[in-house]
Parts: sequence; structure tokens; C-alpha cells
Amino acid sequence: MVFSLAALATIAIIVAAAPAVNTDLSRFALTDTGSIGGGNTFPGVSRPFGIVKLGPDLYSGTDAYSGYLAKGNVTGFSMLHESGTGGAPKYGVVSQMPVLGEIENPLVQETNDTRAEPDLTKVGYYRAKLGSGTTVELAAADKAGLLQYTFPKTDKPLNVWVDVSHVLSSYRGQGLGQHYLGGNISVLDEPDKPGFLYYTGSGKYDNGWNRAAAWTVYFCGHFDAPATYKIFRSPHDNKGKNTKREDTAQAPRVGALFRFNQTSVVSRVGVSFVSTQQACDNAAREIPRGSKIEDVRAETRQVWDRQVFSKVTTTDTNTTKLNQLYTALYFMHLLPQNKTGENPLWTSDEPYYDDIFTFWDLYRCTTSLLHVLQPTAYEELLRSMVDVWQHVGWVSDARSSFSNGAVQGGSNSDNVFADAYVKGVRGRVDWDAAFASMVKNAEVVPPNNNDSRDPTGSTREGRSALPDWLEYGYITPEFSRSVSRAVEYAVNDFSLATVAAGLGKDAEFARYFNRSRHWRNHWNPNMTAHGFAGFLGPRDAHGAFLPQDPVSCGGCYWRDRYYQALPWEYSFNAHHDLAALMDLCGGRDVFVRRLDRTFEPGVFAGNEAFGHTLFNPGNEPSFATPYLYHFARRPDLAVARSRYVAKAYYRPTPDGLPGNSDAGAMESWLLWNMLGLYPMTGQPIFLVGSPWFADLTVALGGGKTLRVMTEGGTEGIYHVRSLKVNGKQWDRSWLSWYDIFDQGGTLEFVLGAEPATWATGDLPPSPGSMAPEEAKTLLRKQLSSKEA
Repeated sequence: MVFSLAALATIAIIVAAAPAVNTDLSRFALTDTGSIGGGNTFPGVSRPFGIVKLGPDLYSGTDAYSGYLAKGNVTGFSMLHESGTGGAPKYGVVSQMPVLGEIENPLVQETNDTRAEPDLTKVGYYRAKLGSGTTVELAAADKAGLLQYTFPKTDKPLNVWVDVSHVLSSYRGQGLGQHYLGGNISVLDEPDKPGFLYYTGSGKYDNGWNRAAAWTVYFCGHFDAPATYKIFRSPHDNKGKNTKREDTAQAPRVGALFRFNQTSVVSRVGVSFVSTQQACDNAAREIPRGSKIEDVRAETRQVWDRQVFSKVTTTDTNTTKLNQLYTALYFMHLLPQNKTGENPLWTSDEPYYDDIFTFWDLYRCTTSLLHVLQPTAYEELLRSMVDVWQHVGWVSDARSSFSNGAVQGGSNSDNVFADAYVKGVRGRVDWDAAFASMVKNAEVVPPNNNDSRDPTGSTREGRSALPDWLEYGYITPEFSRSVSRAVEYAVNDFSLATVAAGLGKDAEFARYFNRSRHWRNHWNPNMTAHGFAGFLGPRDAHGAFLPQDPVSCGGCYWRDRYYQALPWEYSFNAHHDLAALMDLCGGRDVFVRRLDRTFEPGVFAGNEAFGHTLFNPGNEPSFATPYLYHFARRPDLAVARSRYVAKAYYRPTPDGLPGNSDAGAMESWLLWNMLGLYPMTGQPIFLVGSPWFADLTVALGGGKTLRVMTEGGTEGIYHVRSLKVNGKQWDRSWLSWYDIFDQGGTLEFVLGAEPATWATGDLPPSPGSMAPEEAKTLLRKQLSSKEA
């Protein structure tokens, strides 16, 4: 290829202008952000998508979803956790706990400890100083962890208690508490180090937030100091300790107590879901004998910098913004977990990803961002989903510890597949199988798994309210979460129509496109609130609308008609059919006023933490709402509302999230806000916001980049005055995947204190509102043309 002198000069300018990459970006990630105040993030040590999440487990009589609580006694330091998940705790297994003093039987004696001071957490490192005077330091690789104990100088015996029955407890009374079902442990001599010991074994558990079937974890732990030991077995379930927990051990407990004669002890522990030998191999490979905690910590930080943080760089020096940027990147990469090579259920050459919490939470912002930042892992996730379908028969909305569940609304794996397909992901994804999994979700009623949260149908997989959806074109209150699920089923069906159009399946396209409009059957024009008429409401089997207050959803929980959001909020959620939605609301002007009322303080008795507004930034159904102004040609209001939400409700502090992290969903929303875009999942469309940084470079893989630059902006000056895309003046408040992501690109914003009327071009597309043939033509154009 030959370049002209002008082209070479342009390339030189671009290279010179590119910001230098800081090689220690991990220092900006604050790993305790969201760990209190309902965020439920995991503050321990982990690598991106790593299996091992080594951290403390706390007991205070309340659910510790990630193991961590700000107050309470430490019960152990365990190898497996999740981050930002709700419903009920998960994991907290393969535990060690330092204990001082004579311990006759740790199965009946108290082995908990207090804290001497607040814990310290950084990327790759965690430290806890206990009331006994013992300091515990942690570091982790992907499938192995390191625990370093510094005991106080004392005449008391120095012990480490390995409790196979240790598990995170639940106290909510929903029947979701994990159960210890049995285990074993063996202690062996290190073959070439007399007096040194290692242990192997396994534990079997079930349940947690997804009501998982029984699963087994194998472990292999080494100590770098001479020790003696004693194994304890008991038929008792130790119900006397925490009598209010619902997950008291149901099998004979087992563990081993190790005693040391030196105050400094290091333990290396490997885990596997396949065998003890594989657990030992994982420990030996990832944290070899003689490894120092500072070396493991440094390697982990390098992994985060190389695999995650270096994907987004800036020359900006504002520490608060850098903290928020890299902290959000950190937490959106903790889940799902890459368990490739660790799937005990079937043999496959395909990747295997687990601990997906949940596509209901993730499809709006997280999976689309993974596509941008981690294209290889993203394709692996899609292939894993297909592989699960081929071996299990369902791609569920969620999956953890090798079990499907829990389905909160629709079959939102369909949305993930559609988003990938319409953005050109092909690679090694078997799209015929992926579409077959989507069709099963759309046509087959899953068997009821008898979850007490929702006795009306399956929470494990599929769409259990299909009988009504297929018969009536809406969902009656015979099924829980009837109205909110109807909106989701419509979006799911549009996802099927999208993939069907691309695969040339015209009959399937017509069927699912038609069904994607059935959310309209729930539109009750006689529901009124705050001067507005028309909201999504419940209907009975005779077609009659039932009384419903648009600003009340009961408990907004599993057995209610709406899940985790008000009727007011869900009435904005048919994102594929927004032109029709605006017409039902009374037109653009009324739609804008309704959006304005959503963000108005003091109009709602609930949402106290959010100024008594109807907008709830802590739940995913509201994620897109600030950006919907684009469809009424008011991108200036979208910028104002979304920037306010980001600045008012997100902080780089332990209580800095507006709600449960939901496995990084909240952090992903914030990252899109920083980038100045918002994804319309299932379409290759991004709505234009306002970037936070003067320059931002996003590595897209394959040497491609997206450069985002702003001129004239400050912390309080962020309104878009003009935009250039790839050097050309832009007049639309949206752009396509193929404009800036497919081959890379540039965005150049001019910002000012006041908004300008810059977006005079076409409105964002609303394909669900088009005639079927017109919509199919658009979808196929999006799939085949990079000019779409």
C-alpha cells in the first residue's frame, strides 16, 4: 500500500496526538467502591473474569452477598465469591481462618474474630488486621490464591482452621440459603520437605440466589512452614452458632486444624471443579512454591493494566474522574467467570463462562461494552451460551455454579445474541444453534422448578408466562410480574425478528416482529398520574384492564405485577418501538413533558434517596430513560439528565453506587456516560451524550481505536455544541456501530455552557414502529452495509 505525502502527514499528526498510556493505571481503581450502602461489590482480590475471588467472610446476622460487610465478625477467608449479586449470597467456600489459643474442637468452639481496624484493599491486594493481633494478607491468580498470616508474638498456639463446611449464610427466609452437603479433607506430607504439610479435598454445596443444583469444588492447599494437624469430623450441624440462618449445615462437618511454631506463614491454595489433582496443578502453575505476596500482587496489577485498564486511556489528570473510570472498569470485569477447562458436566472444546448475574441486569449496558473492550472474551461468552444450549437445552437469563436460573423477566439472552448479530459478530459462533435456542425460549413453556419466589412458573429458564403470551398477546396476573414481563417478552421477540431477518428466515421474522408489538396490548389509556394519561397496565383473561396506580407497584418484587420498577418507568421500556410509544403518549411534546416529570424532585412519595423522583437510577429498567429525549429531538435534555444522574448518584467511595452493582451493570452504565454514548441493545445504534474527558482512546482490538475528543468542556460545561464523526460534521444525535466501532473512528465534540441545535438530521430509528417489510429492509441493511 502506498500513501501520499498528505496521508503520511495526517497519520503522523494522529500518532503524535494519541495520548501516552500510563503503565500503572491500576492505582486509580478503588476496589472498595460500592462495598457498602447496598452496592454489594466484592472488595477482595481477583483477576479479570477469574474464578478465584479471595476475600473475607463476615457474620452479623444479615446477608453478606459478596462475603464482605462493614461490620461484624470475620468467619473466614474463602476462595470463591461473586460481586454485586443480590437475592441471596453465593459461595464463600474453601475457607481458612487464623485462630489463636487452644482449640479442642473448632466444630463446636467459636473461631470467629473481630477487626482491629478497617480492612485495606487495592487491586491485587487485601489486608485485614484482626482483633487477635493477627494480620491476614491476600493475593490471587485466576484459579489459585495466596494467604499470608502474620501472627502476634504470644505464648498461645498459632492455628489455621480449614473448614470444608464453611459457606456464606442467608438470613432472608426465602429458602435460597446455600447448603453444605458433605465433604472430605486429607492432609499429606510434602514429599521433599519433612514437617511441611499440604491438604486436599472437596466440598459439595447447593442453592444460593439461583437455586442451584448440587455442585462440587476441589481444593489443594500448601503451607510454607512446618506444622502439625488434626482432622475433625462431626455428625452435628452446629445449629447453635447462628440460629437464625436458613442454611445450617445438613451433613457431617469436616475440617483440619493446622498448628504452627512461627509467626509468619504463607498458604497457597488452588481450586478446581474437576478434581483435586487439577486443583493442585492450578496452584503449582499459577502460584509456585516460594512465591512472594508482593510478586503475586504485582503480577495481578500487570494483568489488570494489560487486559483491562489499558483499553481506555486519557491524558486527563483529574484524579476523581480517573478513579471513577478505572474503578468502573474493574468491577464490570469481575463477572462472569471464565471457567473454561473447569466444567465438570460435559466435555467440550468450546469456552465455558459461568456466574452470569443476570442478562436481565447486563444486556442493557454491560454486554455491549464487553463487545467493545473485550471482543475475544465476548465471542467466547456467546460460544459458551450456545454450548450450554446444546448440552442443557436452554440458554437461561442467568447461570451460576453450573446451574441455570434465576429468570427475573424475559429470556434476555435473546437480546444479547441479537445485539451481537446485528453488530456483525460471526467468528466461531454457531448462529443457527443460537437462533434455535432463541426459538425455544419463544415457543416452549419451561417446566416449573417450584421456586417459592414465584410459584406460577419456572425461574430457572425460558419464558414461563408463554401460555398467556401465545393465547392472548398479553400476560394476565395469573403469572407473576405479568406487565413487566410482557414488555420484556416483546423486546425478546424483536430480538428474534432481528436475527431471523439476517438469517433469511422470512416466516420467523414476520411471526416475531408481529409479536414484538404485543406490549401495546397492555397500554391502558385510562391510567392517569401527574396529569398524564396512558400507561402499561394489567389485564385479565377477558381482556378487561384492571385498576392500577401508575406510580405504585406493590413490593416491585417476584409476585407483583411489575418487577423492580414502577408502571411509570416500565411504560418507557419498549425501546424498539419508541415512535409508537410517543404516539400513545400523545406526541413528542407530551413525551418530553412526561420525561421531565420523571426527573422532577418531590413528585413521588417513594425513592427518598433519589429526591422523591419517579426516576430510580438503582434499577436497570430506568437505565435508558434519560436518553429517550433523543427520539423527541431533544438530545440537550438527554445530556443534562444523564450527566446529572451520573454526578449525583455515583461516587468513587464505598457507598458510591445508587443500588446493587448487579455484577457490574451499574458501573457499565457509568462508563457509557463517561464515553458520551448510550447503546440501544439489539440495534447497532448509539445515542450521543457528552464525554467527560478532553480525550479518550478506546482500544477496539486488531489495532483499531476509537478516539473521543472534546473542546471547550469543563466539569460544569458539557452541553454539545457540535460534533464531527471521522472528521465530518455530524447532524444526527445517534450513530451506528459501523460508524465508529467496526473499523475504529473519531468523535470530536465542541462543548459549551448552553446547548445548541446541532442534531437536525434524521431521528434515531424505531424499527418496531415501521411496516414489517420496511423494518426487515432496515435490519438487513444494517447487517449488510457499513453505511447503515
